[in-house]
Amino acid sequence: MESLGTRTAALETEGIALNPDEILQDYRLGWASRHASLLGRKEVFMGKAKFGIFGDGKEVAQLAMARAFQPGDFRSGYYRDQTFMFAIGELNMQQYFAQLYAHTDVEADPASGGRLMNGHFATRMLDEQGEWKDLTASKNSSSDISPTAAQMPRLLGMAYASKLFRQNPQLHGLSKFSVQGNEVAFGTIGNASTSEGMFYETINAAGVLQVPMLISVWDDGYGISVPQEYHTTKGSISEVLAGFQRTDEKAGVEIIRVKGWDYPALVEAYQRAAAICRNEHVPVLVHVEELTQPQGHSTSGSHERYKSAERLEWEAEHDCLRKMREWLLQHELASESELEAIENEAAADAREAKKEAWEAFRASVKRDHQQAEALLEEAAARHEAIAPLLDELKKVLNPIRMDAIRTVKRALWLLRAESSDAKQGLADWLKKVLAENEERFSSHLYSESPKAALQVQEVKADIREEDPLVDGREVLQACFDAMLERDPRVFAFGEDVGRIGDVNQAFAGLQAKWGELRVTDTGIRECTIIGQGIGAALRGLRPIAEIQYLDYLLYAIQILSDDLASLQYRTKGGQKAPLIVRTRGHRLEGVWHSGSPIGMILHSLRGMHVLVPRNMTQAAGFYNTLLASDEPGLIIEVLNGYRLKERIPRNLAEFTLPLGVPEILREGQDVTIITYGAMCRIVLEAAQHLDEMGISCEVIDVQSLLPFDVHHSIVESLKKTNRVVFADEDVPGGASAYMMQQVLEEQGGYFYLDSQPLTIAAKAHRPAYSSDGDYFSKPSTETVVERVYGLMAEAEPQRFPALY
Repeated sequence: MESLGTRTAALETEGIALNPDEILQDYRLGWASRHASLLGRKEVFMGKAKFGIFGDGKEVAQLAMARAFQPGDFRSGYYRDQTFMFAIGELNMQQYFAQLYAHTDVEADPASGGRLMNGHFATRMLDEQGEWKDLTASKNSSSDISPTAAQMPRLLGMAYASKLFRQNPQLHGLSKFSVQGNEVAFGTIGNASTSEGMFYETINAAGVLQVPMLISVWDDGYGISVPQEYHTTKGSISEVLAGFQRTDEKAGVEIIRVKGWDYPALVEAYQRAAAICRNEHVPVLVHVEELTQPQGHSTSGSHERYKSAERLEWEAEHDCLRKMREWLLQHELASESELEAIENEAAADAREAKKEAWEAFRASVKRDHQQAEALLEEAAARHEAIAPLLDELKKVLNPIRMDAIRTVKRALWLLRAESSDAKQGLADWLKKVLAENEERFSSHLYSESPKAALQVQEVKADIREEDPLVDGREVLQACFDAMLERDPRVFAFGEDVGRIGDVNQAFAGLQAKWGELRVTDTGIRECTIIGQGIGAALRGLRPIAEIQYLDYLLYAIQILSDDLASLQYRTKGGQKAPLIVRTRGHRLEGVWHSGSPIGMILHSLRGMHVLVPRNMTQAAGFYNTLLASDEPGLIIEVLNGYRLKERIPRNLAEFTLPLGVPEILREGQDVTIITYGAMCRIVLEAAQHLDEMGISCEVIDVQSLLPFDVHHSIVESLKKTNRVVFADEDVPGGASAYMMQQVLEEQGGYFYLDSQPLTIAAKAHRPAYSSDGDYFSKPSTETVVERVYGLMAEAEPQRFPALY
């Protein structure tokens, strides 16, 4: 064997600034990760876990990437990155198996507290109070999501944050979040997922913005069973993207190709890629080719079904760990026996971690299971019908919480007709464990920190009659100006937001005042506008992302739903992204510019606040509230309200509007009409006509849909009027059905009704063009008058004869 110094010198000739011990450490970790994958698959087949997806075949490339990842850097990745997470020290093997078993303790599974399937990684960026940790001192991973390529938009935002931290001197004092923009955002994606539009949109945006984004494409030639020729033009994503390659004359993306089994080339490639990103703020794509996937896509099937014998033979020969072994022996960095010892130790490490994780998981369930059995034994001693239930429970091989709970529930069904200590004991146990499992499985949909939006102190607007009336857009302009002034973390961006101050002029003049880094234009790319905001918010900034019209939200609804809205929930309070999303909608004309898909939004965005102010003063109050909170929210401004006259509150920078608190716009005795947004003016006008007909309407603006009437104040109106109408301009069964469920079921409003509840909605089709199209597609003043009149006529036909 050569001396250590000779071997180190030989490595340096290949461009590797690592010593042999570091390389052998990588080799051991690579094998430990491989054995974790192999064991994980077996655990699923043994019934100890529901599903498995693993990172086997990608180990060596991820070890090399980890060598370039520094404290303060961020990852937005792919569910095969386990080796990388091991290598950066942010995941240990016991935690890896704990996630496979769905251990609900965040100490066991810090990424998700058992809420995500295995392979979904995250670091805890927040402390127990929901406050930011020092992100520059840790190696950070944003929380993974499964939808293919959906990690890409967020990646853009995390890289964009580095640009802002470097170029905006006002941010240099935020030492917990950045060291003047020296951080790199690392992204990973499988080759098949590069076919998604989100990937291309992210690459293009990164090239335009010139941000330190390093994307690795793990290319194993397949997307589940579908080979490369069905996925990618020319069979190579780096060839497809060649036009993005930067030149001496034009900025662009640096593209590097490297074999996934070539350890020294991988180390050199990642060191070079990270240096370009970190120093020059240029995006880099590393195309890692000739990777393998030894166990196939996941535990849901076998790759022998779709790979030829020749391909399987090639994969065996080009397995990255086998190739690394050959290279180690070739360079005499270790002997055959030394490598065998390392491999055996790695296998033992994985087995021990699996054992400890399983025992810890079983222990976490054992207490409840034993308590349930003891209570059921007591009940079975007096009620023989319970004995079979208890026997079935005892036969469960690997019990989970569900098993004990469902058995106790069925026992209580049998005991429903009696009163006994045994029954009471089971009932008390059930209530206790259901409350505990509410925290385990349903907590942190929204922030539970002192900065939660519902905790923001209300400050009423100081509006005086002697102050002049101005256009509604001027109220917003003054609000945004004040936000930019009081918080250097605030920046606004979107299509036409910068130079012209958005299409409705609420940012007019603010780019000139605050600079392009604070108020800026973007391309037409709604998906990555939202991603840009998510990533920046994850890094401690306070972005306002504008989607120009409500209809265009559909381009971004997947990212909003799967990533932003679920972030606090899927990390069990470990991460937050307090992004403010601004858009406008309602009452414009035409199929594609006047939609009100509120039902879609409400059902997709649980975990975000959805706010529907009727005017710009209300909108300003909501912006102030969200900025004071640590939660994301969507504010939908009324499109035809920008030129309507309002007064600017004298305390514009301070006043806040509480979420989930409806406002009574008009008091009445006969009918309660519940509405929001642009419909408020229509309903108020209709209420005036109805008053002239002898019908007194109470008009309530809910103001926010998520949350909805947190104090259950609307039901108080029903107690008085005994009739209710839900009016909105979504399709039938959309937001109107949601509001009805909240009031009649959640608040118990059904009990006070003397008439059938009524909904007034738009037609089921998209709104037609022109004023006539609007009139015949969406509810009008006449619609409201006639429907409410008809409700009263049914109750009192003599007093209210048919209109026609």
